[in-house]
Amino acid sequence: MSKLTHLNNQGEAHMVDVSEKQNSKRTAIAQSIVNTTEEVINLIETNSLKKGDVLAVARIAGIQAAKKTSELIPLCHPLMISSTEIHTEILRETYQIKITATCKINGQTGVEMEALTAASIAALTVYDMCKAVDKSMTISDTKLLEKHGGKSGSWNAAN
Repeated sequence: MSKLTHLNNQGEAHMVDVSEKQNSKRTAIAQSIVNTTEEVINLIETNSLKKGDVLAVARIAGIQAAKKTSELIPLCHPLMISSTEIHTEILRETYQIKITATCKINGQTGVEMEALTAASIAALTVYDMCKAVDKSMTISDTKLLEKHGGKSGSWNAAN
């Protein structure tokens, strides 16, 4: 049976000690989807929203969020992230914006939370910049898509 690593023997929350773990190349990919309207998609594609280039600002917000994850999630380790990439894709047929965040590190612990935080904050930034036009927007399907590295190796949501 799997054991929750953020609980000590007394059941108390604590930061996991990774000091004995070996450094390894680690990658995590996460996504969030913004569900909106045709009008918002058109405004984003033509860069016609008053607040500016929505997808460019969302990319920057996602990168900043990855770097600040340990400040937002209490038991996360502060990490020296090697790379964060935010990819946005407009899914015109369904009026969605798919945001994919990829984080990489050579370290003692994984970057799954950083990728999830990056995707989430990028999606929230899209919401913030477009809410004046579409108050019914939703954010969905925030999830880890894959991770690589560390003792547990690779994992892919598709499998």
